[in-house]
Amino acid sequence: MELQINDWGLIPYADAWNEQEVLFNGLVQAKQNGERYINHIILCEHPHVYTLGRSGKEQNMLLNEKQLEAINASLYHIDRGGDITYHGPGQLVCYPIINLEEYCLGLKAYIHLLEEAVIGVCADYGIVAGRLDNATGVWLDTGTPRARKICAIGVRSSHFVTMHGLAFNINTDLRYFSYIHPCGFVDKGVTSLQQE
Repeated sequence: MELQINDWGLIPYADAWNEQEVLFNGLVQAKQNGERYINHIILCEHPHVYTLGRSGKEQNMLLNEKQLEAINASLYHIDRGGDITYHGPGQLVCYPIINLEEYCLGLKAYIHLLEEAVIGVCADYGIVAGRLDNATGVWLDTGTPRARKICAIGVRSSHFVTMHGLAFNINTDLRYFSYIHPCGFVDKGVTSLQQE
């Protein structure tokens, strides 16, 4: 089992997506051919960007192209699950590109572990976080009208190899979430570690 952790720093979304694809396709091919491969965990931040997943709805982006330009943001339609989310400075993004079979994990258990890792970090800061029924990610004040998301999760998996991952709001400028219906929700808020 080989695992490499990479810190890409602040990287444009398109560059990170292209590099993820290269690593993902290489791992899938090596796995299919019975060749040696390396699992990767990539950590990074992105300049202001919105990503709309396969099942996302266009109307959850509340700005037009000109308005996006005015706030120095861009929009990408991508191949992960989930709806729309925001990435920007102050948000820790983690892209695991791993062979789930090597870790004896199914996709549901894998997502559960991603959530659990963030719940554990929140606990280290004295913040009670958890899961919300029928909503992937990590939430605070679940089961109340004040429910708010601190970490979004969206994953793609093929041949039990993953890409994309999680976006954990650390000291993110939360105003950027006001330009979308985050993850398609119109009745729930977004927060950050700093804010809490």
